[in-house]
Amino acid sequence: MFTCPECEQAINQASVACPYCGADVTNAPDGSEFANVGVQNKKITPARIAILLGIFLTILAATAWLALPWKISGTQPDAEAHGLEALGIIQQALTTYQGSEGGFPSSLEGLGDRVRFEAEKAQSAHYTMQYIPGKPDAEGRVRSYTLTARAGNFGYLNFYTDESGIVRGTRENRAASVQDLPIKQNL
Repeated sequence: MFTCPECEQAINQASVACPYCGADVTNAPDGSEFANVGVQNKKITPARIAILLGIFLTILAATAWLALPWKISGTQPDAEAHGLEALGIIQQALTTYQGSEGGFPSSLEGLGDRVRFEAEKAQSAHYTMQYIPGKPDAEGRVRSYTLTARAGNFGYLNFYTDESGIVRGTRENRAASVQDLPIKQNL
């Protein structure tokens, strides 16, 4: 127990302020029994600087990660054009494959890097591409497929196409289907 230098009441040595008079006992003159009582000595170390810098960079990266995709996709017409263009290029690759192999592939993986690049480009515009092959016939060849591009943003066009080559679309919050109106004939 110590006595407060102001009111001379007995106080706990861990007190920061006197509970009787409110005097600040942490700023007592050097050499007194109250010097540095309750004050933690926080040294600025390289480890502390590295941790604070890491926290700052993490917050900055998270902010950029959330904000940047919206800048990449551009305006609504730009995003829809990227989605439609990717759909057309993938559809051309499927038609070429069908002409050489006599059927459609069971997945888009066999169509190469160009198709993968177009799917990634559509994804950067917030479109998800989905290829669904039809059932194989007796010879094991796939004779039909559906290809959709679903927008990640509300109000953007969702696209649908199949082996007919007709692209259909809707602005409703659902995947486009064969019942939707055509938007472009034979890409």
